Amino acid sequence: MLNIDYTAKILDLEDVIVTNVEKNDIELHIYLELPRKIHSCPQCGNETDSVHDYREQLVKDLPLGRNALLHLRKRRYRCEKCHKRFYEQNSFLPRYHRLTNRLVADIICSFSKLQSAKEIAQAHNVSSSTAIRYFDLVSHRCSALPRVLSIDEFKGNAGGERYQSILTDPEKRQIVDILPNRFEGNLIQYFRSFPSRKNVEYFITDMNPHFRNVAKVCFPSATIVADKYHVIRQAIWAMERVRKNEQKKLSDRFRKYFKRSRYLLNRPFHKLTPDEQNSLALMLEISPRLADAYRTKNEFLEVMKSSSSVVGREKMVQWLNTLNIYDLPEYSDCEKAVKNWFTEIMNSLDVPWTNGYTEGCNNKTKVLKRISFGVRNFDRFRNRILFCS
Repeated sequence: MLNIDYTAKILDLEDVIVTNVEKNDIELHIYLELPRKIHSCPQCGNETDSVHDYREQLVKDLPLGRNALLHLRKRRYRCEKCHKRFYEQNSFLPRYHRLTNRLVADIICSFSKLQSAKEIAQAHNVSSSTAIRYFDLVSHRCSALPRVLSIDEFKGNAGGERYQSILTDPEKRQIVDILPNRFEGNLIQYFRSFPSRKNVEYFITDMNPHFRNVAKVCFPSATIVADKYHVIRQAIWAMERVRKNEQKKLSDRFRKYFKRSRYLLNRPFHKLTPDEQNSLALMLEISPRLADAYRTKNEFLEVMKSSSSVVGREKMVQWLNTLNIYDLPEYSDCEKAVKNWFTEIMNSLDVPWTNGYTEGCNNKTKVLKRISFGVRNFDRFRNRILFCS
């Protein structure tokens, strides 16, 4: 009797009487029943404890080191007044279900981890379709927009669209919503459905002109901020174009040397070892144009480190004027981007927020896609991303 009581406590089920336990290498079979008690008739409300018959129901429960199967001996009561037959009530198994409430809850919670539906199903002794069907009961709805709103696109390949959009709150570091596409008209329609869109004070975006147009239409009073990483990347790409053009002019030996040592151009000079500094100096000595490009890139990084837009505006204008002195046509795209996004770039110097958190969420989404071998259903894909966050 003592062992039976301990088994009931391990199961952690309310008012359960364990009658037998059997086990093998794969499964654990637990035979149980509920104590007999008075029930109210669901039809007339009359109280009765008259048992009409019994039936055994096989129920899957949380694994206990192995697959756990509950053999529930259910009573069917009979009302003496209206002769209605009905099953006894319990707190752990809904009607018509073959999985306990806590097993379903654990299946749904498992979707918050980066693992495939097949792995979740195997761990809980159910089929993949069953696990997905329970997860589809989860739904998320964005009720309000945050004060700081960040937007980016990612390749999701879901719902018939190649790219989806992600909205995050970099201030509170949480995902706001996932949108089915990146089209300007659809984004405007989505944001206009929020009465709280006037509360958005800062709109963080990469250098995508469509996102900037959406911000100007939907958030006219918000400050549009260009993400620093995408701004700095323009100067790095320009320097890389100079390196590629310069190494084409060199011999096979130096061309390979330039290609293998390209990482030295992107690392801060003070973080290089003495040998790496000598290697970098040799590259810049061989190619004066690359030396000018390297100096121009570092000057641009110093501008982006300005303490405020007031200081940065003067430095940026000076950098643009200096750029015209060098013979670096590869920097024309960078110069054009800086001029087109000058206001947004200066705004980035006054705020601490970037798209860093958003890019991290995109990276997590890539991992989720890879382990799931893609998720074609957009609603399920959206819920999975939001649930994992």
